Amino acid sequence: MSEQPTVFVVDDDEGVREAIDWSLRQADLRVESFPSAESFLAAAHGERAGCLVLDISMQGMSGLDLQEELKRHGSELPIIFITGHGDIPTTVKAIKAGALDFVEKPVTRDTLIERIRAAIREDERRRSQRAVGTDIRDRYQLLTTREREVMELVTKGLSNKEIARLLEISPRTVENHRARVMKAMEADSLATLCNMANLCS
Repeated sequence: MSEQPTVFVVDDDEGVREAIDWSLRQADLRVESFPSAESFLAAAHGERAGCLVLDISMQGMSGLDLQEELKRHGSELPIIFITGHGDIPTTVKAIKAGALDFVEKPVTRDTLIERIRAAIREDERRRSQRAVGTDIRDRYQLLTTREREVMELVTKGLSNKEIARLLEISPRTVENHRARVMKAMEADSLATLCNMANLCS
């Protein structure tokens, strides 16, 4: 059973934080709220499924600082920034740094929930993509050294004869290795194998 996504709300304004928390719970969303970036980091939730609703301007560590810290730790948790009208240039900077979206204060309940549901879908897509990549790399690790050599040369566009000359083996042996690579990698075409090779490089 997959983990239920959580909306993490980080805002140092207690009134705003509580209003968002209440609205999201009314929409049957799972919510965890934090009064600061530091308290969110201390709880170590960067790898959990869901999204982060983050105030861009806070006392202490700012929203941008938290975004940078999460990136440094490899977190891909989608971030929706909450911003005041005067924070637009800062928010543009945040978007360029990888934030998924931003909403201006005051934000309506329906708008915020719509953006959050989109962010959760994006998180699911990213996690699915990472799982596929991990599976492909695991299969690649099971190939022999020779099979990896053949896979690399095949996906560079070399023919069986060219590969045979380079590796000093017969074209028939290359064909056999190539067939085993296609089967082990579960690739149904050369194009698919090329895409897999990119993930393994």
